[in-house]
Amino acid sequence: MADAEVDLFVIGAGSGGTRAARIAAGYGAKVMVAEEFRVGGTCVIRGCIPKKLFVYASRFRDEFEDAEGFGWKIGKTSFDWPTLVAGKEKEITRLSGLYGTFMTRAGAEIVQSRAVIEDTQTVRLLNDGRRIRAKYILIATGGHPVFEPQIPGLEHTITSNEIFDLPVFPKRLVIVGGGYIAVEFASIFARLGAIVTQVFRADNVLRGFDDDLRSNLAVALRDAEIDLRAGILPQRIEKTNKGLHVHLSDGSCVEADQVLVATGRRPNTNDLGLEKAGVGINEKGAIVVDSHSKTSVDSIYAVGDVTDRINLTPVAVREGHAFADTIFGERPTTVSHINVPSAVFTTPEIGTVGLSEQEARKIFDCVDIYLAHFRPLKANMSGREEKVLMKVVVDGATDQVLGVHILGHDAGEMAQLVAIPVGMGCKKTDFDATMALHPTAAEELVTMRTRAARYERSPAERA
Repeated sequence: MADAEVDLFVIGAGSGGTRAARIAAGYGAKVMVAEEFRVGGTCVIRGCIPKKLFVYASRFRDEFEDAEGFGWKIGKTSFDWPTLVAGKEKEITRLSGLYGTFMTRAGAEIVQSRAVIEDTQTVRLLNDGRRIRAKYILIATGGHPVFEPQIPGLEHTITSNEIFDLPVFPKRLVIVGGGYIAVEFASIFARLGAIVTQVFRADNVLRGFDDDLRSNLAVALRDAEIDLRAGILPQRIEKTNKGLHVHLSDGSCVEADQVLVATGRRPNTNDLGLEKAGVGINEKGAIVVDSHSKTSVDSIYAVGDVTDRINLTPVAVREGHAFADTIFGERPTTVSHINVPSAVFTTPEIGTVGLSEQEARKIFDCVDIYLAHFRPLKANMSGREEKVLMKVVVDGATDQVLGVHILGHDAGEMAQLVAIPVGMGCKKTDFDATMALHPTAAEELVTMRTRAARYERSPAERA
């Protein structure tokens, strides 16, 4: 027998879960949300928000150096790690509180507990053993970083969960991985003053991104004195009284104060009771859902990273909102996972939307490339060796813009805005017809007239 009954039980109070709970409660549903850690999930507590705060902190170093070229005289500067960590904690605590407030004001009840599924409509709270009967269950448990590869000494490493709260700043940091989390932390800590060595399996960073972005970012990372070592992985890690000795696959050894493993994330589906309810998962451990986020069980839905569709906070938010609209608002809503903009908050940062050149050439018979590579105006005065890259990928047959890729200051801001016309299916001639805003870097997006390259598939390739 159930101890309570609700219309919706949400497991996980991250971005997707909190949005679903708030919107569902706004429709009049009786909602209960269980969170075993802190309200806000990965994004607020140990992801997007603290990371962006650390990015801001790291960029002051460049600003101080650049100021002299504009007539400012700045004395000796120093960085205090505990101040940054404390400021970060204050901000994420504030945001976590707001997330909770928004849900409770809407009428949802928040329970501090881990929750597991007992059957298709029953959830058990582990902190007090209560069983809650729910008309619908929404799983929004997100994901977690993995410790890979499995090597001796892996227990001495940390993940992105721990790096924000280290008691002592790591003056020597080894980062394992070449994805966006790895390059972001490499960029951050190098500018904060650490000696950073980054090792990864692939031949370049950011697999899956446009190749021009990848190669130009790698140059920028090396210019920031990050020691990039492609095709190399750690073999074992030894702890000594002087720190960590990281033995690498090329036979070399790097000394470090901390080793950050950023080799991937996995959905949080273990020990949730999914098998009891008959919820299907795939080979990666992600919950399989349809276009309305429904699992293989009619009463159970899932949104966000636990489904491993597109693991970005705004996607989870949109999926959670769509779920609530569909089930409680009687407005069936699906979420498009096409042309989702994304950013990589390195310095310089990346903003991208749509198909890369490599993806487009696999799909379309004729692909045109427009490319701008220039030194920004500010760098001409500061003396910084800095370049901006802008790339527009176009269907040569229809003139439709298939993708836009930017490397440079505020690239993420530009990508968010350019996602609108790309999502609407605009053409390159629409970009050309747009008046430039001068002097800005973004004006290059509408002033590129000369085609840099055209790629056409042969008849044999088209067959």
